[in-house]
Amino acid sequence: MQSPTNAPAFAFNGVVRLTRIGTTYVIFTIVIGFAALNTGNNALYIALTFMLGCLLLSGVASKGGLSHLSIELRGTDQAWAGRPVNALLRVTNSSRMWNVRDVVITSDDLSQPLLVPVIEKGATIDVAAAFLFRRRGIVELKSVDLYTRYPFGFFLKKRRARMTGELIVFPRLLAEEESRERFRPVIGEQLSANRPGPGTEIHSFREYVRGDSLRHVYWKKSASMGRWIMKQTDLEAARAVHVAVDPFKPPTASSDEFEEMVSAAATFLFHALRRDLNLVLSLPRVTLVAGESQGGSSLFRALALLDPVYEPVFQNLDRDTVLFSLRRDYESASA
Repeated sequence: MQSPTNAPAFAFNGVVRLTRIGTTYVIFTIVIGFAALNTGNNALYIALTFMLGCLLLSGVASKGGLSHLSIELRGTDQAWAGRPVNALLRVTNSSRMWNVRDVVITSDDLSQPLLVPVIEKGATIDVAAAFLFRRRGIVELKSVDLYTRYPFGFFLKKRRARMTGELIVFPRLLAEEESRERFRPVIGEQLSANRPGPGTEIHSFREYVRGDSLRHVYWKKSASMGRWIMKQTDLEAARAVHVAVDPFKPPTASSDEFEEMVSAAATFLFHALRRDLNLVLSLPRVTLVAGESQGGSSLFRALALLDPVYEPVFQNLDRDTVLFSLRRDYESASA
Protein backbone atom coordinates (compact mmCIF):
# COMPACT_ATOMS: atom_id res chain seq x y z
CA MET A 1 0.00 0.00 0.00
CA GLN A 2 1.04 3.59 -0.53
CA SER A 3 2.38 5.27 2.54
CA PRO A 4 1.44 8.91 3.25
CA THR A 5 4.90 10.03 2.14
CA ASN A 6 4.40 8.29 -1.22
CA ALA A 7 0.88 9.65 -1.80
CA PRO A 8 0.35 11.89 -4.85
CA ALA A 9 0.91 15.60 -4.19
CA PHE A 10 -2.70 16.43 -5.03
CA ALA A 11 -4.22 13.86 -2.63
CA PHE A 12 -6.08 15.16 0.42
CA ASN A 13 -8.55 13.88 3.01
CA GLY A 14 -11.42 16.30 2.44
CA VAL A 15 -14.03 16.59 -0.30
CA VAL A 16 -13.03 19.85 -1.96
CA ARG A 17 -9.86 21.94 -2.05
CA LEU A 18 -9.09 25.25 -3.72
CA THR A 19 -6.41 25.12 -6.37
CA ARG A 20 -3.85 27.87 -6.84
CA ILE A 21 -5.89 29.24 -9.72
CA GLY A 22 -9.04 28.99 -7.61
CA THR A 23 -7.44 30.84 -4.69
CA THR A 24 -6.38 33.67 -6.99
CA TYR A 25 -9.86 33.76 -8.52
CA VAL A 26 -11.59 33.92 -5.11
CA ILE A 27 -9.32 36.74 -3.92
CA PHE A 28 -9.94 38.66 -7.14
CA THR A 29 -13.70 38.12 -6.73
CA ILE A 30 -13.58 39.54 -3.18
CA VAL A 31 -11.65 42.57 -4.43
CA ILE A 32 -14.23 43.17 -7.17
CA GLY A 33 -17.00 42.80 -4.57
CA PHE A 34 -15.50 45.46 -2.28
CA ALA A 35 -14.94 47.75 -5.25
CA ALA A 36 -18.56 47.32 -6.36
CA LEU A 37 -19.90 48.09 -2.87
CA ASN A 38 -17.70 51.15 -2.42
CA THR A 39 -18.32 52.69 -5.84
CA GLY A 40 -21.80 51.43 -6.72
CA ASN A 41 -20.59 50.86 -10.28
CA ASN A 42 -23.10 48.70 -12.19
CA ALA A 43 -20.37 47.26 -14.41
CA LEU A 44 -18.55 45.99 -11.34
CA TYR A 45 -21.78 44.45 -10.03
CA ILE A 46 -22.25 42.67 -13.34
CA ALA A 47 -18.66 41.43 -13.25
CA LEU A 48 -19.10 40.27 -9.65
CA THR A 49 -22.31 38.41 -10.57
CA PHE A 50 -20.57 36.72 -13.48
CA MET A 51 -17.60 35.65 -11.33
CA LEU A 52 -19.82 34.26 -8.55
CA GLY A 53 -21.84 32.40 -11.18
CA CYS A 54 -18.67 30.77 -12.52
CA LEU A 55 -17.78 29.62 -9.01
CA LEU A 56 -21.24 28.14 -8.54
CA LEU A 57 -21.19 26.44 -11.95
CA SER A 58 -17.73 25.00 -11.25
CA GLY A 59 -18.91 23.44 -7.99
CA VAL A 60 -22.17 22.07 -9.42
CA ALA A 61 -20.53 20.64 -12.56
CA SER A 62 -17.68 18.89 -10.78
CA LYS A 63 -19.93 17.46 -8.06
CA GLY A 64 -22.56 16.35 -10.56
CA GLY A 65 -19.97 14.68 -12.77
CA LEU A 66 -18.14 12.73 -10.06
CA SER A 67 -21.33 11.58 -8.33
CA HIS A 68 -22.40 9.64 -11.44
CA LEU A 69 -19.12 7.79 -12.01
CA SER A 70 -18.84 4.09 -11.14
CA ILE A 71 -15.75 1.85 -11.31
CA GLU A 72 -15.66 -1.88 -11.97
CA LEU A 73 -12.70 -4.26 -12.11
CA ARG A 74 -13.06 -6.22 -15.33
CA GLY A 75 -10.08 -8.56 -15.29
CA THR A 76 -6.44 -8.97 -14.30
CA ASP A 77 -3.42 -11.01 -15.27
CA GLN A 78 -1.82 -13.33 -12.74
CA ALA A 79 -1.03 -11.22 -9.69
CA TRP A 80 2.31 -11.65 -7.90
CA ALA A 81 3.17 -9.82 -4.70
CA GLY A 82 5.65 -7.03 -5.34
CA ARG A 83 5.16 -7.06 -9.13
CA PRO A 84 2.87 -4.81 -11.19
CA VAL A 85 -0.15 -6.65 -12.60
CA ASN A 86 -2.08 -5.39 -15.60
CA ALA A 87 -5.83 -4.95 -15.23
CA LEU A 88 -8.82 -3.27 -16.84
CA LEU A 89 -11.04 -0.78 -15.02
CA ARG A 90 -14.45 -0.10 -16.52
CA VAL A 91 -15.50 3.50 -15.87
CA THR A 92 -19.17 4.39 -16.43
CA ASN A 93 -20.67 7.88 -16.45
CA SER A 94 -24.39 7.47 -15.83
CA SER A 95 -25.09 11.21 -15.92
CA ARG A 96 -27.46 12.47 -18.63
CA MET A 97 -26.14 16.01 -18.38
CA TRP A 98 -22.46 16.21 -17.50
CA ASN A 99 -19.41 15.16 -19.41
CA VAL A 100 -16.49 14.72 -17.02
CA ARG A 101 -12.93 15.60 -17.99
CA ASP A 102 -9.50 15.12 -16.49
CA VAL A 103 -10.48 12.54 -13.88
CA VAL A 104 -7.61 11.13 -11.82
CA ILE A 105 -8.12 7.68 -10.25
CA THR A 106 -5.99 6.73 -7.25
CA SER A 107 -5.90 3.80 -4.84
CA ASP A 108 -3.46 2.28 -2.37
CA ASP A 109 -3.26 -0.78 -4.63
CA LEU A 110 -2.61 1.10 -7.89
CA SER A 111 1.05 1.38 -8.83
CA GLN A 112 0.45 4.96 -10.04
CA PRO A 113 -2.51 7.33 -10.48
CA LEU A 114 -4.57 7.04 -13.68
CA LEU A 115 -5.65 10.03 -15.78
CA VAL A 116 -8.86 9.68 -17.80
CA PRO A 117 -9.07 12.64 -20.23
CA VAL A 118 -12.83 12.57 -20.83
CA ILE A 119 -15.85 10.43 -19.94
CA GLU A 120 -18.85 11.51 -21.92
CA LYS A 121 -22.36 11.43 -20.47
CA GLY A 122 -23.92 7.97 -20.66
CA ALA A 123 -20.63 6.46 -21.85
CA THR A 124 -18.58 3.51 -20.59
CA ILE A 125 -14.85 3.19 -21.21
CA ASP A 126 -12.19 0.65 -20.28
CA VAL A 127 -8.98 2.02 -18.78
CA ALA A 128 -5.74 0.04 -18.57
CA ALA A 129 -4.37 0.04 -15.02
CA ALA A 130 -1.43 -1.45 -13.16
CA PHE A 131 -1.91 -2.72 -9.61
CA LEU A 132 0.88 -3.41 -7.15
CA PHE A 133 0.12 -5.66 -4.19
CA ARG A 134 2.57 -5.95 -1.32
CA ARG A 135 1.35 -9.17 0.28
CA ARG A 136 0.14 -12.55 -0.95
CA GLY A 137 -3.34 -13.91 -0.29
CA ILE A 138 -6.90 -12.85 -1.06
CA VAL A 139 -7.18 -9.15 -1.86
CA GLU A 140 -10.55 -7.39 -1.86
CA LEU A 141 -10.69 -4.16 -3.83
CA LYS A 142 -13.30 -1.98 -2.16
CA SER A 143 -12.84 1.61 -3.27
CA VAL A 144 -10.90 4.12 -5.34
CA ASP A 145 -10.55 7.88 -5.02
CA LEU A 146 -11.66 10.09 -7.91
CA TYR A 147 -10.27 13.61 -8.36
CA THR A 148 -11.15 16.27 -10.93
CA ARG A 149 -10.55 19.99 -11.56
CA TYR A 150 -13.40 20.05 -14.07
CA PRO A 151 -14.66 22.40 -15.45
CA PHE A 152 -12.59 25.55 -14.73
CA GLY A 153 -9.82 24.33 -12.44
CA PHE A 154 -10.93 26.46 -9.49
CA PHE A 155 -11.54 23.51 -7.17
CA LEU A 156 -10.09 20.05 -6.82
CA LYS A 157 -13.05 17.81 -6.05
CA LYS A 158 -12.73 14.34 -4.52
CA ARG A 159 -15.13 11.41 -4.29
CA ARG A 160 -14.51 7.91 -2.93
CA ALA A 161 -16.23 5.44 -5.26
CA ARG A 162 -17.01 1.82 -4.46
CA MET A 163 -15.28 -0.84 -6.51
CA THR A 164 -16.01 -4.52 -6.16
CA GLY A 165 -13.34 -7.05 -7.01
CA GLU A 166 -11.44 -9.93 -5.48
CA LEU A 167 -8.34 -11.76 -6.63
CA ILE A 168 -5.65 -14.13 -5.42
CA VAL A 169 -2.17 -12.62 -5.14
CA PHE A 170 0.59 -15.20 -5.57
CA PRO A 171 3.65 -15.11 -3.27
CA ARG A 172 6.52 -12.75 -3.93
CA LEU A 173 9.25 -14.15 -6.18
CA LEU A 174 12.82 -13.71 -4.99
CA ALA A 175 15.28 -11.66 -7.01
CA GLU A 176 16.66 -13.34 -10.13
CA GLU A 177 20.26 -13.38 -8.89
CA GLU A 178 19.33 -14.82 -5.52
CA SER A 179 17.06 -17.49 -6.99
CA ARG A 180 19.64 -18.54 -9.59
CA GLU A 181 22.31 -19.18 -6.96
CA ARG A 182 19.88 -20.78 -4.54
CA PHE A 183 18.01 -23.20 -6.79
CA ARG A 184 20.27 -24.09 -9.70
CA PRO A 185 22.11 -26.93 -7.87
CA VAL A 186 18.88 -28.65 -6.82
CA ILE A 187 17.27 -28.43 -10.24
CA GLY A 188 20.52 -29.42 -11.88
CA GLU A 189 20.64 -32.59 -9.81
CA GLN A 190 17.14 -33.48 -10.91
CA LEU A 191 17.98 -32.89 -14.55
CA SER A 192 21.19 -34.90 -14.34
CA ALA A 193 19.15 -37.88 -13.22
CA ASN A 194 17.61 -38.28 -16.69
CA ARG A 195 18.09 -41.84 -17.82
CA PRO A 196 19.17 -42.87 -21.31
CA GLY A 197 16.77 -44.62 -23.68
CA PRO A 198 13.19 -43.88 -24.64
CA GLY A 199 11.99 -43.93 -21.05
CA THR A 200 8.78 -45.81 -21.80
CA GLU A 201 9.19 -48.61 -19.24
CA ILE A 202 7.26 -48.32 -15.99
CA HIS A 203 9.46 -46.92 -13.25
CA SER A 204 7.08 -46.78 -10.27
CA PHE A 205 3.47 -46.49 -9.12
CA ARG A 206 1.79 -43.92 -6.96
CA GLU A 207 -1.71 -42.91 -5.92
CA TYR A 208 -3.77 -40.42 -7.91
CA VAL A 209 -3.55 -36.77 -6.89
CA ARG A 210 -5.59 -33.88 -8.20
CA GLY A 211 -4.33 -32.72 -11.57
CA ASP A 212 -3.15 -36.11 -12.84
CA SER A 213 -4.14 -37.12 -16.35
CA LEU A 214 -6.36 -40.21 -16.57
CA ARG A 215 -4.22 -41.40 -19.46
CA HIS A 216 -1.61 -42.46 -16.89
CA VAL A 217 -3.97 -44.58 -14.78
CA TYR A 218 -2.79 -48.18 -14.42
CA TRP A 219 -6.22 -49.74 -14.66
CA LYS A 220 -5.32 -53.30 -13.76
CA LYS A 221 -3.67 -52.34 -10.49
CA SER A 222 -6.35 -49.73 -9.79
CA ALA A 223 -9.07 -52.38 -10.12
CA SER A 224 -7.30 -54.76 -7.75
CA MET A 225 -6.68 -52.09 -5.08
CA GLY A 226 -10.01 -50.30 -5.40
CA ARG A 227 -8.52 -46.84 -6.01
CA TRP A 228 -6.79 -45.07 -8.86
CA ILE A 229 -3.10 -45.91 -9.20
CA MET A 230 -0.88 -43.88 -11.52
CA LYS A 231 2.11 -45.24 -13.41
CA GLN A 232 5.33 -43.34 -14.01
CA THR A 233 7.80 -44.13 -16.78
CA ASP A 234 11.54 -43.80 -16.40
CA LEU A 235 11.55 -40.52 -18.29
CA GLU A 236 8.70 -39.04 -16.25
CA ALA A 237 10.30 -40.09 -12.98
CA ALA A 238 13.61 -38.52 -13.98
CA ARG A 239 11.97 -35.19 -14.72
CA ALA A 240 9.70 -35.12 -11.66
CA VAL A 241 10.44 -32.93 -8.64
CA HIS A 242 8.66 -33.44 -5.33
CA VAL A 243 8.40 -30.25 -3.28
CA ALA A 244 7.01 -30.12 0.25
CA VAL A 245 6.22 -26.99 2.26
CA ASP A 246 6.00 -27.22 6.03
CA PRO A 247 3.59 -24.53 7.35
CA PHE A 248 4.79 -24.92 10.96
CA LYS A 249 5.81 -21.51 12.34
CA PRO A 250 8.06 -21.88 15.39
CA PRO A 251 7.56 -19.45 18.28
CA THR A 252 10.92 -17.81 17.60
CA ALA A 253 10.22 -17.26 13.89
CA SER A 254 8.85 -13.94 12.68
CA SER A 255 6.09 -13.44 10.15
CA ASP A 256 8.65 -12.06 7.69
CA GLU A 257 10.69 -15.25 7.98
CA PHE A 258 7.61 -17.34 7.26
CA GLU A 259 6.77 -15.20 4.22
CA GLU A 260 10.36 -15.51 3.03
CA MET A 261 10.09 -19.30 3.23
CA VAL A 262 6.85 -19.30 1.23
CA SER A 263 8.45 -16.99 -1.36
CA ALA A 264 11.43 -19.31 -1.62
CA ALA A 265 9.14 -22.26 -2.33
CA ALA A 266 7.18 -20.28 -4.93
CA THR A 267 10.40 -19.16 -6.61
CA PHE A 268 11.67 -22.73 -6.76
CA LEU A 269 8.42 -23.91 -8.37
CA PHE A 270 8.40 -20.99 -10.79
CA HIS A 271 11.87 -21.72 -12.13
CA ALA A 272 11.27 -25.47 -12.18
CA LEU A 273 8.19 -24.94 -14.38
CA ARG A 274 10.25 -22.77 -16.72
CA ARG A 275 12.55 -25.77 -17.15
CA ASP A 276 9.57 -27.96 -18.11
CA LEU A 277 9.86 -30.15 -15.01
CA ASN A 278 6.89 -32.07 -13.62
CA LEU A 279 6.12 -30.92 -10.11
CA VAL A 280 4.38 -32.46 -7.13
CA LEU A 281 3.65 -30.04 -4.28
CA SER A 282 2.82 -31.52 -0.89
CA LEU A 283 1.05 -29.50 1.77
CA PRO A 284 -0.77 -30.79 4.84
CA ARG A 285 -3.97 -32.53 3.69
CA VAL A 286 -3.42 -31.75 -0.02
CA THR A 287 -1.09 -32.79 -2.84
CA LEU A 288 -1.03 -30.96 -6.16
CA VAL A 289 0.57 -31.81 -9.50
CA ALA A 290 1.71 -29.46 -12.26
CA GLY A 291 3.53 -29.95 -15.53
CA GLU A 292 3.43 -29.02 -19.17
CA SER A 293 -0.30 -29.74 -19.49
CA GLN A 294 -1.61 -28.54 -16.11
CA GLY A 295 0.43 -25.36 -15.55
CA GLY A 296 1.35 -24.06 -12.12
CA SER A 297 -1.57 -21.82 -11.16
CA SER A 298 -3.01 -24.33 -8.70
CA LEU A 299 0.37 -24.63 -6.94
CA PHE A 300 0.87 -20.89 -6.58
CA ARG A 301 -2.74 -20.45 -5.51
CA ALA A 302 -2.24 -22.99 -2.73
CA LEU A 303 0.91 -21.19 -1.54
CA ALA A 304 -0.89 -17.84 -1.70
CA LEU A 305 -3.57 -19.13 0.68
CA LEU A 306 -1.17 -21.00 2.99
CA ASP A 307 -1.55 -19.95 6.62
CA PRO A 308 1.03 -20.71 9.32
CA VAL A 309 0.26 -23.40 11.89
CA TYR A 310 1.64 -23.37 15.39
CA GLU A 311 1.81 -27.10 16.06
CA PRO A 312 4.16 -29.44 14.12
CA VAL A 313 2.43 -31.20 11.22
CA PHE A 314 3.53 -34.62 10.01
CA GLN A 315 4.15 -35.10 6.29
CA ASN A 316 5.25 -38.29 4.62
CA LEU A 317 8.41 -37.39 2.67
CA ASP A 318 10.76 -39.48 0.61
CA ARG A 319 14.51 -39.15 0.23
CA ASP A 320 14.44 -36.92 -2.87
CA THR A 321 11.85 -34.43 -1.59
CA VAL A 322 12.82 -30.76 -1.68
CA LEU A 323 11.62 -29.44 1.68
CA PHE A 324 10.95 -25.81 2.63
CA SER A 325 10.58 -25.42 6.37
CA LEU A 326 11.49 -23.23 9.34
CA ARG A 327 11.54 -26.21 11.66
CA ARG A 328 15.25 -26.97 11.20
CA ASP A 329 16.25 -23.43 12.17
CA TYR A 330 13.97 -23.66 15.20
CA GLU A 331 15.43 -27.00 16.31
CA SER A 332 18.96 -25.69 15.88
CA ALA A 333 18.15 -22.63 17.98
CA SER A 334 16.53 -24.81 20.67
CA ALA A 335 19.56 -27.07 20.82
